[in-house]
Amino acid sequence: MENQKLLKMAVKAADDKRAENIIALNMKGISLIADYFVICHGNSDKQVQAIAREIREKAHENGYDVKRIEGFDEARWVLIDIGDVVVHVFHRDERSYYNLERLWGDAPREDILSELNT
Repeated sequence: MENQKLLKMAVKAADDKRAENIIALNMKGISLIADYFVICHGNSDKQVQAIAREIREKAHENGYDVKRIEGFDEARWVLIDIGDVVVHVFHRDERSYYNLERLWGDAPREDILSELNT
């Protein structure tokens, strides 16, 4: 259940900074890297960085260890490793190019709608 709390925290933090098209993939049994992938995008470099910064800050506030952040300065694809949840924050232009949703198409999507409406 701790993973679910972490997932909800990451989704809420992304939503708080107006991330678009937020999805969560259940990677259990598919990837050894993490239990969940969160994928979202921002419409500018500044927004991508604001989303990533908010996720990092909320993780720290809630006692989670952010293991690594990659790509923050370039703000095209920021990867935030929070252990069992890995968040991919794309710039709008990069998201369709990499299309992780298709790459991990066999992963079931988590219902995060309730987190986006609070």
